[in-house]
Amino acid sequence: MFTVNAYAATSATAPLTPTTIERRDVGPHDVLIDIKYAGICHSDIHHARSEWGPTTYPVVPGHEIAGIVTQVGSEVTKYAVADRVGVGCMVDSCRECEPCKRGEEQYCQNGNTLTFGSLDADGTLTQGGYSTHVVVNDDFVVRLPEGIGLDEAAPLLCAGITTFSPLHRFGAGPGKKVAIVGLGGLGHMAVKFAHAMGAEVTVLSQSLKKMDDGLRLGADHYHATSDPATFEQLAGTFDLVVNTVSAKLDLDAYLGLLAVGGTMVNVGAPAEPLSLSVFSLIMQGRTFAGSLIGGIRETQEMLDFCAEHAIGAEVEVISADKINEAYERVLASDVRYRFVIDTSTLG
Repeated sequence: MFTVNAYAATSATAPLTPTTIERRDVGPHDVLIDIKYAGICHSDIHHARSEWGPTTYPVVPGHEIAGIVTQVGSEVTKYAVADRVGVGCMVDSCRECEPCKRGEEQYCQNGNTLTFGSLDADGTLTQGGYSTHVVVNDDFVVRLPEGIGLDEAAPLLCAGITTFSPLHRFGAGPGKKVAIVGLGGLGHMAVKFAHAMGAEVTVLSQSLKKMDDGLRLGADHYHATSDPATFEQLAGTFDLVVNTVSAKLDLDAYLGLLAVGGTMVNVGAPAEPLSLSVFSLIMQGRTFAGSLIGGIRETQEMLDFCAEHAIGAEVEVISADKINEAYERVLASDVRYRFVIDTSTLG
């Protein structure tokens, strides 16, 4: 075991504060990563504030990790010292169930091990990326291609794969009309990906205040969902709608935007249940689906796609002492489009 600097939540109501945590020694299949940048995801805030069920404290959030390999275990062949690597939302899974065998570890039927706030194999609580170093099994480490800055790469490990996966799965591409609901941390990546895949991209946002950004990021069209005329004008238009927001939406209204046989995919995770009329689906042969991050193989495919198309996240780099302020700004939608912590400021 060795000690590293970190920032931790100690209760649901207290601000995050500097601390030290223990990391395990590097085992035969482990990689030691010197973390350079860690993205701030909205789910970090939910967990730190115990909003998605009971949280065990203290906990170090962070599952958008970008850094440099400084040590590898004796059995590791995929990585070497000085490699640029990343870690996303998972650090282990059972490897034996059917989803794991298919490379969809995010759906592990025996429960995967999350990067923070999860019970590790040794019985300790996993601690995340708001820290200077992390030790991870090499099967759950991905390579960050050259050409993507480590700061703009960090959010790709959650926001990136969360939006790439459903676009990839449901065939966004030339000749397809794709709508992205929300232009935040997830939505801005979805726009970049859908544009790079060759789709005709529309942003559906509550207002038009981010319209210039949306068009700059690759959207062809931009509409305000606060205007009822939007739903009349765009009825039956889209092959695919990706909903990135965690607010309670009128699903029937959004399903009405789909063409015959179209699909709406939810990646946002609202706290309260959503309801819909099944007639919104069956009368036009539509599909309502959900998607959770992506497996390790698909995450690497996404990163390689980003390198090929010069895609990175839009980031605001902050020092560690600004984490609590950043949390409040995330809640106020005052970030364009992802906060990333410079972990060298952890001390």
